Amino acid sequence: MKMDKQWYQSLAEESMGGQLLSQETCLQLLTDSRIELLSLLDAAYAVRKHFHGREVTVHIINNVSNGRCSEDCNYCPQSKGSSAEIVAYTEKTEQEIVAEAKQAYAAGAHRYCMVYAGRRPSRQRTERIATLVKTIKAQYPIEVCVSAGIMDAASTRLLKEAGLDRLNHNLNTAAGRYGKICSTHTFADRLNTLKAARKAGLEICSGIIAGMGETAGELIELALMLRDLEAKSIPINFLLPIAGNRLKNVQNLSPGYCLRILCLFRFLNPQAEIRTAAGREYHLRSMEVMSLYPANSLFMDGYLNTRGKSRKDTLQMISDAGFTIKSDISAEELLLHETADAGDDDRAIPDLKSDADLHPARN
Repeated sequence: MKMDKQWYQSLAEESMGGQLLSQETCLQLLTDSRIELLSLLDAAYAVRKHFHGREVTVHIINNVSNGRCSEDCNYCPQSKGSSAEIVAYTEKTEQEIVAEAKQAYAAGAHRYCMVYAGRRPSRQRTERIATLVKTIKAQYPIEVCVSAGIMDAASTRLLKEAGLDRLNHNLNTAAGRYGKICSTHTFADRLNTLKAARKAGLEICSGIIAGMGETAGELIELALMLRDLEAKSIPINFLLPIAGNRLKNVQNLSPGYCLRILCLFRFLNPQAEIRTAAGREYHLRSMEVMSLYPANSLFMDGYLNTRGKSRKDTLQMISDAGFTIKSDISAEELLLHETADAGDDDRAIPDLKSDADLHPARN
């Protein structure tokens, strides 16, 4: 098959028209050396622009509890099998959590993501989460997402009644590979949580971690499963090599391959919010901004376990590329505020060349 302009255009047209790309085409997107990356990104952007325009949805995470987790997820520094030197604590106070929601809104976040460590929340914790959701939604015009582990129908209904917008529970990797990264719960546990959330009327947020040894076929399997689940939000994480984790040898994550993964998920989930998530700075490197062409969402102020680039640099990247943010406050206004807080423009003034620079062949 000739990969000409018409071929790339057909990818976008089929995706926007609700047609499912063939398995063969999906494999080509990830593995075929003939793929022209810019042409692929252009096709993915056509889909992204059709459904989401030039808008970027900003998320800010709050680690409401951190570490001391009973689960043995090999990729996570909060797991019981990790020796990573994290700051562990049981649970923040309601006052602190609500104050951080205020900060998130003021920073331009459209969605505030409260994350709890542990296998599953107790009834008491679920009730506290419900109270928090009500309080935050009453005070600030910000959407709220919660990630609290395995949940059943009663728990998800309680959160829906409290006004929760979305429930997060990442699938992370394919069903056939799940036992290789975690033994304390199953892929089915995660899937059942998502089904319970959807039945309760909650939007679901679920994504993956690329770089854990998965095949191209397994990535396609995950993208299709999230399509079937009608996931409204799909964070695409790229495994970070965190010291102390059992799983830290990242595989197959060149900048180009990461962008191919984002394009695949955009074509197969055209209306979903595709998020360029943890590891974007580390793996995409100088091509990080290109991730916003297939993706329409990102995290700001870091991730669950690691820091990211500064708030100012994130907003600058969005603005420089001609995108806007989904917020009551524009990226430009926020940038002015960030620059004012930092003092002067922190861009280094270029140095003039020295004599040594001008005569590099001299001894």
